[in-house]
Amino acid sequence: MSDWASGWEADPTATSLISEYFRTVEGAAVAGAHLCGSPPAACILNPEGGGSGKIARSPKCSCRHDQASKIPVLIAVVAAAFLGAAECRSRHHHRRGGGGTPPGEVINYAAGGAGGCRAHVASLTDFGGVGDGVTSNTAAFEAAVSGLSQFACEGGAMLVVPAGRWLTGPFNLTSHFTLFLHRDAVILATQEIDEWAIIDPLPSYGRGRDLVGGRYSNLITGYNLTDVVITGDNGTIDGQGQTWWDKFHSKELNFTRGYLIEIMYSNQVLISNITLVDSPSWNLHPVYSSNVIVSAVTILAPVNSPNTDGINPDSCSNVRIEDCYIVSGDDCIAIKSGWDEYGIEFNMPSQHIMIRRLTCISPTSAVIAIGSEMSGGIQDVRAEDITAINSESGVRIKTAIGRGAYVRDIFVRRMSLHTMKWVFWMTGGYGQHPDDGYDPGAVPVVEGISYSDVVAENVTMAAKLEGIPGAPFTGICISNVTAEIIKSKKPIWNCTDVEGVFSDVSPTPCAELQAQTTDEEAPCPFPEDILAVDYVALEQCSYQRTNP
Repeated sequence: MSDWASGWEADPTATSLISEYFRTVEGAAVAGAHLCGSPPAACILNPEGGGSGKIARSPKCSCRHDQASKIPVLIAVVAAAFLGAAECRSRHHHRRGGGGTPPGEVINYAAGGAGGCRAHVASLTDFGGVGDGVTSNTAAFEAAVSGLSQFACEGGAMLVVPAGRWLTGPFNLTSHFTLFLHRDAVILATQEIDEWAIIDPLPSYGRGRDLVGGRYSNLITGYNLTDVVITGDNGTIDGQGQTWWDKFHSKELNFTRGYLIEIMYSNQVLISNITLVDSPSWNLHPVYSSNVIVSAVTILAPVNSPNTDGINPDSCSNVRIEDCYIVSGDDCIAIKSGWDEYGIEFNMPSQHIMIRRLTCISPTSAVIAIGSEMSGGIQDVRAEDITAINSESGVRIKTAIGRGAYVRDIFVRRMSLHTMKWVFWMTGGYGQHPDDGYDPGAVPVVEGISYSDVVAENVTMAAKLEGIPGAPFTGICISNVTAEIIKSKKPIWNCTDVEGVFSDVSPTPCAELQAQTTDEEAPCPFPEDILAVDYVALEQCSYQRTNP
């Protein structure tokens, strides 16, 4: 065992922390079962140094996926530095701010993941990390992830980033793994661009989003993982994006900017209780992944920063985004699924997505955007209890000839909008293409769009709804909407190539939307069934700090 294991010993009172259990869900999607059958021991720091000097290991287990018709209740530890005996509890908890943690204080954190409470815990300092804001910790992060990956089938592992400023270049995560940030921890992205390797473009895009060719690596990447968690006590990941924004504006970059966090080809992902600041470009990009939960995440970027989208699920299924606060230079949330001919060929939709209790500030972009890259299809998106302040549009659907595929079954209700350009905006003329190889015969289908229970004040226009000539957007339903329009020379409603109905909407919509009669009046539909990802419970693991 390498030296970093010294000082950690098993706590015999915590050997039953993880249990393999499932919640049967009628009608829910099949999900992979917990991989390890034996409940592993928990590991704590022995401050006296009198332990075995090794990380305790549980018996070997078989890494298999049991495709039973059950959904695992996903649980995983999230804990503070130098932690002790643990237990799992089913109470959601969210802490913000504050100072250090006194010895002996028990702290509970939200958790999720098939691995349960992590059996092995280590600090970044055990791998040579230095939190002075100057020393590079790239090697320390790489060594920590590599060293802890050996416990994937032995209860999983957690890497604690203690209080401090931890400068680093890009690094990768591993399966059955939790990255935990102390409330006073800041992971700082290096501004040395040479440390950001060039990687291949996404196959569903065919090129970088900014420029033709490859793209810079992301600060934190997860690739082909199962059960990965990024969480904390509202610790911070700072992309230090100003350098990137300046070079982007001055056209000094030869490749597309990387993202703060990108999770690819992965399953059972939880990102919670952290703050993301000043990403070079998009902040959080789950792509080609399933069973993704983003909870209680704060995202902050200057409102004039280029392409700093908040959360962009991209060709993902079963996604839950809740209780997030986003200030962005672009869309707060943008749901995507590939770009023109590359997305059509890759053919992976985004679907079964729930967004709830989102607060957004984005003066030049959308609160929730659908597209414009949607060539794998987007369907069954649900959003409710949305608050927006000083944002361009509440919901924006963007597509174009050449995209192909479809946008269908989009349901939004209970929006409160303050100071907006548009309440609703959709267009079939969003004409950006990756190259000249797109198919002009690939005409997207947009249908089944439902908006209800919306109150908006200080709005320039109620809606701008522009379909595609010869391929109108159909099945639009708007009900119980009130928009307070400021004086403007612009039309209140601007509609072309759209079809639908409305009821109880003020001001009165355009003629393309037909008023329902008194007998027909009913709220626009919102699904009553529960998505599989909503059956996943955010559990608790309690840890106690045992040394000063």
